[in-house]
Amino acid sequence: MSILRRKTRTCTIGTLKLGSEHPVAIQTMTMGKTEDIAAVVAEIKTVEDAGCDLVRVAVPNFDAAKAIPLIKEKIKIPLVADIHFDPRLAIAALDYGADKIRINPGNFFDRSYLEKVILLAKKKNAALRIGVNAGSLEKDLWAKYGAPTPDALVESALRWVKFVEDLGFGNFVVSLKSSRVPTMIEAYQKFATAQSAGSLPPPPLHLGVTEAGPTLPGAIKSAVGIGTLLSQGIGDTIRVSIVDNIAKEVEVCREILKSLGLYSKEPDIVACPTCGRIEIDLEKMVEEVSVALKHLKKSIRVSVMGCVVNAVGEAKESDFAIAGGRKAGALYYKGELYKANVPEAELVPELLKLINKFPEQQDLLFVSRIK
Repeated sequence: MSILRRKTRTCTIGTLKLGSEHPVAIQTMTMGKTEDIAAVVAEIKTVEDAGCDLVRVAVPNFDAAKAIPLIKEKIKIPLVADIHFDPRLAIAALDYGADKIRINPGNFFDRSYLEKVILLAKKKNAALRIGVNAGSLEKDLWAKYGAPTPDALVESALRWVKFVEDLGFGNFVVSLKSSRVPTMIEAYQKFATAQSAGSLPPPPLHLGVTEAGPTLPGAIKSAVGIGTLLSQGIGDTIRVSIVDNIAKEVEVCREILKSLGLYSKEPDIVACPTCGRIEIDLEKMVEEVSVALKHLKKSIRVSVMGCVVNAVGEAKESDFAIAGGRKAGALYYKGELYKANVPEAELVPELLKLINKFPEQQDLLFVSRIK
């Protein structure tokens, strides 16, 4: 079953378009000092290769803003400037060529200066993210709700959407982030409902669980929060926030999208968790297949199963499959038996030959050889 995405307007960020008419985009944020141009560019190139569509850099001072054009000339994906507290930095980032700026309404106190930022973004055809965050909610909303509740986050977002749209600016996205997954889910759901009632197409939504934590807990929180919303058709770009290399953030994003059928740039590999029935080295096979197909830019489904319990059923739902047996196995193509009694040592090489054999794969021969 395909996911029916919530209709939105399109937000243009450099060469990238966000919204319901476009694929869900993956983004991340660099870890190094933005002024360290060589290091930041190296980070960005790594995530470009990993499938990132959009990258954000911190701009806490004017030296960081000045680095923006020097970074942009060396990368392929659009660059976002992350701005807090000082709207003058937003002006500088736009003047230096940022494709998009992220502002946090909770720490932008001068509305007259913020108006200048919006009008400059409009003049330069740049984009904006209204980044509402539970950790920096406006004081009046804290006083009203007593905590960063979903309703508080929604009221903040609606307030700033109106402010921006009243200035005639529509090229923006919105986020309503919390480190608490239930809060984040409810806030996005309520905002999406409120915006859908308007006469104009609503802005795209940037999904994320803020400050999600260490790698495994953070990835799980993000998968639950982001995945729940995406499964409901809510969300147009995602960022996973974990304490790890940013390429790992991008990897988790890819896996979330793949699990929902929203990513078409690499294979989906299915494998059983192993048990006492298995009589082949399944873990080794799965690793070999994963490495071999790493650079195959095609949405195919490959199952690597260790025994007959679920292997045939999975094979029927896969493009290519290995069904393991006793020190041997069978290969399947499009749910049909292709070759039986293949010795264990030949299963992965034969699978790769099979993947390369068929016409729909001929323009995508990035499959590595197993040495």
